[in-house]
Formats: sequence, C-alpha cells, structure tokens
Amino acid sequence: MKRTPLYQAHKTLNAKFTEFGGWEMPLQYSSIVKEHLAVRTHVGLFDLSHMGEFEIRGQGANELVQKLSTNDVGRLTDGRVLYTLFCNETGGIVDDLLIYRHANNHYMLVVNAANIEKDFAWVEAHNDTDVVVKDVSEDTALIALQGPKSINILKPFVPERDVSEISFFRFVLGEVAGIPIVISRTGYTGEVGFELYVDANDAEKLWNALYPAVMEAEGQPVGLGARDTLRLEAGLRLYGMDMNDNTNPYEVGLGKFVKSKNRQFIGKKALLTQKREGMTNR
Repeated sequence: MKRTPLYQAHKTLNAKFTEFGGWEMPLQYSSIVKEHLAVRTHVGLFDLSHMGEFEIRGQGANELVQKLSTNDVGRLTDGRVLYTLFCNETGGIVDDLLIYRHANNHYMLVVNAANIEKDFAWVEAHNDTDVVVKDVSEDTALIALQGPKSINILKPFVPERDVSEISFFRFVLGEVAGIPIVISRTGYTGEVGFELYVDANDAEKLWNALYPAVMEAEGQPVGLGARDTLRLEAGLRLYGMDMNDNTNPYEVGLGKFVKSKNRQFIGKKALLTQKREGMTNR
C-alpha cells in the first residue's frame, strides 16, 4: 500500500490505520465521534494527500477540460474552482472531481484516490492536442482545515491576505510558515474550511505548523472515519459507494452538475436521453 508524506506524523499520534483506495490512511486518532464533533464545533486537521492531482497546461487546455466535463468549465475565471463529473459515452460516471483554473491555458484537476490511474488514462485518451497533461499526485500533498474555527486558525499564518475574504470555491496562492501553497476555500464536510495544496516535501512542515494551533483551539486531527460521517451528514456523495461507471448523474442526485446548453462534452447524448426518459436506478 502507498503511504502519504505524513505517515510518520500519524504514527506519532498513534493513529489507527485502514486501507483506502490502495493507500494506508489514518482511520481515527481518538474516536470517530470525538473527531466528528470537533469539526462541527471547533476545527479538524485532515491529511488528504491520497487524492490525485493532474496539471493541464498549454494552448487548448480549456477546450480539453470542457470536453471532459459535464459542468460548464466556460463559467470559470482565474482563481475559481468547479465541482464536476467525467462521464463516459453511456452517461456512466467515470469520476467526480474539482477543476481549478489558474489561467485559460492552465488547470489543475483533483480526482479521487482510487481513480488516479483510470482518470489519467481517460484524460490522455481524449487529449488530441498538444496540451501537456501531467500526473503530479506523488509530488503534491493536501492538508485540510475544516470547522467553524478554521478561518481564525489560518489567519495568523497568512498575514499578507485576509483569508476570510476568500469566497467559497475560490483559491489563491500564498504561503504558510514560509511554505508556498494553494489555499482553496473548499471541503468535504459541510463546514467552513480550507484545503491546502503543498509540495509533498513540505507537507510535514506544514502539518507541524498547523497542528499546535488546531489543538489549542480544541480541535482534533481527523481520520477517514469521521471524514465519512461528516460528508454523509452533509449529503455529499462518495465515488465507489454512491456512484460508479454504471450510474448516471440523475440517478444519484447530481443532475444539476450537467450543463448541456450550447456546449459539447463526452456523454452528452446519453445524458440528454436519460434526463428525458427518467431514472432506471435510484
């Protein structure tokens, strides 16, 4: 199994581990209930470095991600994030993901851990341009701060910018403890929070900088167990559990992320038929 750059930090905290998507990940540190409640009332610190990241650069990058995405990438401006789906020709969901727009010729895709290889092959198979697609998952770590105290915790680490002014589903480039990061106002808990993308070599330094502040704020490090209960409580879907290649967006309540007007994308024809004829599975 793969391990994140923070594996030793989790061992030091006596985390209980589990296998997830081919990764050895912390399931819990104290208890799932305690960690869940910490996020709802204070703040939680998550290692999400098992997630996959692809960089897409070059002339035609916008057209490539637009062709792959059920949601309308054309709505994005620089510094914005879009939740979307990749669907196959029959309307089945290849994956759900986030698309980050750095510029018209530069995007970052964040995909589910278990689908990294599948998704990268899918993107490459439909890249008929000179656009460069690079899997940077192993070079990238992802640490999340989630909970009502997350803004106040992050503020002192980013004095040059008021992080409370970063709107939901927007991101900025910044530094925490001298470490260059992407600060994203996103999350998978239903709470206020941030997801921080950092070079894998700096992950432990970033974790160690944030951890004392989290604990001082009555927060907790949070494993995948509470992450799952938090997302369930928030009504968020999990690929492989709630959807797969054989389910379409309308069957899992994600039809609002299919934007078909005045644009073409993979699976559009099948999805229009499914929307018209109604659901077969639920």
